Amino acid sequence: MKLAVPKETRSGETRVSLVPAELSRLSGVEVLVQRGAGEAALYTDAEYEASGATLISATDELYGSADLVAKVQPPTLEEVELFPEGSSLLSFLAPGTFLDVVAALARRKVTSYSFELVPRTSRAQPMDALSSQATVAGYRAALLGATQLVKFFPLLMTAAGTVPPARCLVMGAGVAGLQAIATARRLGAVVSAYDVRSAAKEEVKSVGATFLELALEAQEGQGGYAAAQSEDFQARQQEMIATHVAASDVVITTAAIPGRRAPVLVTKAMVEAMKPGSVVVDLAARTGGNCELTVDGELVDHGGVRVIGAGDLATSLPAHASLLYARNVSSLVGLLVKEGRLAPDFSDEIVDKSLVTVAGAVHHEPTRAALEAEQ
Repeated sequence: MKLAVPKETRSGETRVSLVPAELSRLSGVEVLVQRGAGEAALYTDAEYEASGATLISATDELYGSADLVAKVQPPTLEEVELFPEGSSLLSFLAPGTFLDVVAALARRKVTSYSFELVPRTSRAQPMDALSSQATVAGYRAALLGATQLVKFFPLLMTAAGTVPPARCLVMGAGVAGLQAIATARRLGAVVSAYDVRSAAKEEVKSVGATFLELALEAQEGQGGYAAAQSEDFQARQQEMIATHVAASDVVITTAAIPGRRAPVLVTKAMVEAMKPGSVVVDLAARTGGNCELTVDGELVDHGGVRVIGAGDLATSLPAHASLLYARNVSSLVGLLVKEGRLAPDFSDEIVDKSLVTVAGAVHHEPTRAALEAEQ
């Protein structure tokens, strides 16, 4: 069975789907790597060769030789046409966003699996790429907040006087939020956090932050995510959180609901109530943003407050982001490959729930419904 690792082509992507150290875990699999695929993440062609990979220069030759392709970003429509019929794909696919790509994969009879859809169960943890990349993003978000803030993060007691610590508020205490809390705490900030899920309280306290108790009902969703919130709930939430936002030097927002627009947690009015020099780091920028003023990929200065649309911070630390993602890939490959052959068990919960297209059809029901609605 041949597994292909192409060079990522979407703008800004610096990660690679497999790193040399993971090749030894792929028993019975021949790995084909496009020349230069790991360069942006500091993994050289020589390292791949030393680990047993075969290097291929031409994109069409790489795809044409593959039984299975592992990518980070969804393929372009042009790349989909290079897949041999009946081959397979592992990738972040964002199927609800890239409907045209999903439709093209189905027409090409490519069996595709999306890492966004891997269930959040204990057995699937080694394949949970959303969590691995959120770990990177949360860490980087805290560093970004610290570097953009015009103050120190830690308490400093000097001969020239005492400098109080920065106050950091993290909204959303999932994997990214907890990593942001832990990193901000290590940098010396006073950290508080809020999440609509009641289970998050103990997790927030476990990493040393204060959990904000708001008089609101919990919003528990499936798979450990927050549930979609009504307009009334969001309005009450914004009203209660406003004073905490205004008192913060750095606000890091991480709230996301799979397949839906990110909820607005920080309004324009809240930003205007913050002190000049404060910072908002919005990790939900790619799905609309948790801040009303967020522009994905841009820094917006609004009355002296810097609002950073941090769409995909994992790409800013590609070496370790790729290392973690590669372990997710090799773990899922291990589930799909038996004795050197692709042999997915479609009755397996992980395989079934992560499956997007198979045998010329769209398997993922919400994506299929979205495609039918477009026709």
